[in-house]
Amino acid sequence: MQGVIHYVSHLGTATFLALAALLPIVNPIGSAALFLALTQGEPASSRQILARKIAFNSFVLLAGSVLIGTYVLRFFGISIPVVQIGGGLVVLATGWSMLNQKEGEIKADVHQSECSTSPDAISEQAFYPLTLPVTVGPGSISVAITLGANLHGGQFNRALLIVDALLASAIVAGLVFLCDRYAEPLSRKMGRAGMNITVRLCSFLLLCIGVQIVWNGASSLIGVRPH
Repeated sequence: MQGVIHYVSHLGTATFLALAALLPIVNPIGSAALFLALTQGEPASSRQILARKIAFNSFVLLAGSVLIGTYVLRFFGISIPVVQIGGGLVVLATGWSMLNQKEGEIKADVHQSECSTSPDAISEQAFYPLTLPVTVGPGSISVAITLGANLHGGQFNRALLIVDALLASAIVAGLVFLCDRYAEPLSRKMGRAGMNITVRLCSFLLLCIGVQIVWNGASSLIGVRPH
C-alpha cells in the first residue's frame, strides 16, 4: 500500500510539472483564436472535425515527444537547439504571414475554403498548419522532449514516464479540443472587431514566440545565456 501511495504521489507531481511546462507554451486559448482565423468560411461541422483531429494530433505529438523524442533526435544526430531554430523559423513565418494578411485576402480565402471541405483537405489542414506549428509548435515539442529526457531513469521511472506522458498529453489535448470546439460561439460574443483584434494580437505573439524560440536555440549553440 505504501508503494502504491508513493507511486501515485510521484505521478501526481510529475504530471503537475509537465502541465505547468506545457500549458503556457501550447496556450489552447491563444491557438483557438488562430484556429478560428485560419478556418474562416468553414462550416461548423468541418470545424468540429478539425477540432477533434487537432486534439488527437496534439496528443500524439506531445506523448511521442516525451516518450521517444530523445531517441529520434539522437538517431539523426540532431540537437534540441537545432530543433528550436528550425521550428522557430516556421513559427516566425506563420506569424508574419498572418500578421500581414489583409482583410481582402481573408475574404478570398473564405470563399475558397467553402469549396474545399473534402475529408482529405480537412485532414491535411488539421495537421499542418493547425496542429503543427499553430497548436503544438517547436517550443512545445522541445519542452516535451526535455521532460522525457529528465524523467528517464530506472524501471520505476520508465513506467512513471509512460503514464505521465499519456496523462499530461491527454489533459492538454482535451483543453485544446474544448477551446477550438467552442471558439466560434466565443467569437460571436466578442464580435467581428474584437476577434480581428484578438487574431492580430495572437499573430504578433506568435511572431514573437518564433523569434524567442530561434534565439533560445541560437544562444544555446553559441554558448550565450538567453535573457
